Amino acid sequence: MLPFQTIQLSDKPIFDRFLEGNPYRSSDLSFTNLYCWQEKFQTQFVVQDDWLFIRFQDKKGRNSYLKPIGKSKLADAINILEKDSVACNCLFQIRGLTQQMCEEVEAAMPGKFTYSLNRSVSDYLYTSEKLIHLSGKKLQSKRNHINRFKNENQWEYRSLTGNPEALAECKKMLAEWMEKDAREERDPSLVFDDIATNTMLDHFDYFGLRGGMICADNKLVAFSLGSPLTADTFDVHVEKAFTDTHGAYSIINQQLIEHEAAEFTYINREDDLGMDSLRKAKLSYQPDILLEKFVARKKEI
Repeated sequence: MLPFQTIQLSDKPIFDRFLEGNPYRSSDLSFTNLYCWQEKFQTQFVVQDDWLFIRFQDKKGRNSYLKPIGKSKLADAINILEKDSVACNCLFQIRGLTQQMCEEVEAAMPGKFTYSLNRSVSDYLYTSEKLIHLSGKKLQSKRNHINRFKNENQWEYRSLTGNPEALAECKKMLAEWMEKDAREERDPSLVFDDIATNTMLDHFDYFGLRGGMICADNKLVAFSLGSPLTADTFDVHVEKAFTDTHGAYSIINQQLIEHEAAEFTYINREDDLGMDSLRKAKLSYQPDILLEKFVARKKEI
């Protein structure tokens, strides 16, 4: 059995070394996400034979693995994980595989796995140009929401970078949001969302985050956090807004990218958790790439 261990903040340089230059654009391969959501997924890691192995639990509490990260022979790394699953007496499964990852696994171990789509964890990617300008007839409603917000409010955008006072304001807004908007959503997983968001705000600089907030009539009504994911992709980790302020979500979506991530080609707005409302909202922005994720399991002999 591999000596997996809980992720610590001090482990960031290890993850940075392995994840630097990764081409996948997957939000799973972010130290910020792995660390901040580990309480929900019981995420652990170990480095062995110059491979980064990541193990977590799926929604049924079963051990699962991400694709090993490293540059040696992939088949050897997968065999190591399979032995760990046998020692844990659990079904061997590799989750969060993009199409590119599936092709790499199949090339390394032809015919050994079946691959099934897990739509609820597939990532939504958009060009930064689209999210900034919202051009075209299909995004007219988004422009309308923003224009109404601007007409109804005296507003301003403030960057969170180098602004500890603003980060403290966001923590206060998050507490209020959890009491009001989150209670209406009745989603039990939001307790983990609250933990993750507070952790990001507490360690904003250490994670290398970028962020912004929207104030309307001198009140904070929305904020968002993200970070560079690959050379051409920025990952939006958090977006919070008060729903009783019309257009608050629309404008923080647009303003964050314009001010903090315009140099990136793509914006990964992560998955929809299988929630119909969230899926509808993310599809309404007309994604340029739906980064599908698959689960690999051994074929029955």
